[in-house]
Parts: sequence; structure tokens; C-alpha cells
Amino acid sequence: MSDELSMPDLTRDTEARRVIKRPVPVTVRFADSDGTCETLEGPVRFRAGDAIVTGTLNEEWPVSRDRFEETYERVAEGVYRKRPVVAYALLLKSPVRVLVGAQSDVLEGQPGDWLIQYDEGEYGIVDAEVFARVYDVVQQ
Repeated sequence: MSDELSMPDLTRDTEARRVIKRPVPVTVRFADSDGTCETLEGPVRFRAGDAIVTGTLNEEWPVSRDRFEETYERVAEGVYRKRPVVAYALLLKSPVRVLVGAQSDVLEGQPGDWLIQYDEGEYGIVDAEVFARVYDVVQQ
């Protein structure tokens, strides 16, 4: 894998699919101090007050507090779900490195993972099993 970062515009990629995250409830805690979260795809730093989300496979990932407030809604005490928003997803055929999170950490995606573009310049890497559990393809 090269050291070069990949920041493609998936909205223009003919192989990318429009997807939407299912309204799957997730547990959330808010960080008391700065730290690092070991996601399935690698370490991602967070700041005090950021949300630490636990998903369907007990995987964790941080979301900046501002972004969390914009994109998640409370279901019950400590339980939230992501508001429905269309994103773009590309099944990886080769390894890629992308910047993620408010701290611009580098995550490495492997063949079989999904590269997700949530917004311009905002990316994530999602494990294939997690993707199958929580994303739906939207009609083009």
C-alpha cells in the first residue's frame, strides 16, 4: 500500500452506490477526556465531549460532538440512531488510506471493506459485515 491518501469524489464514481444507514439503535457515551478509540479499521482520536458510539458488533468509533448533534437523534437514555442521510459507498478492490474524524486520522481500508463518503471531504471505512448489517442501497 502506498503512503498516498485517497480522497475520491464518490458522487462522480460510476461504481459507487448511493446508500442510507438504517435507523439501527446504538449506544453512546460521551468522552470525559481526550483519547483514542480503537475502531475496527484503526485508531481514531477524539476530544473530551465527543460521542463514542458502539455499533451492532460492539465496534466503537468516535464522532465529534458537533457532528453527532447534527446527525444523531436520541431514542432513550444512552441510545441514539443516525438520522437518515444519503451517502456514497464504494466496495474496495485494493487497499486505500483516507483521512477521517475531526482529528484527521488516517484509516486504512482493505479489499472487501467499504469506503463511505458522507459529505464533501468527509469519509469513513466500514467493515463488510458492519456494512451489510446497517446500510441499504438507495435506488439510483
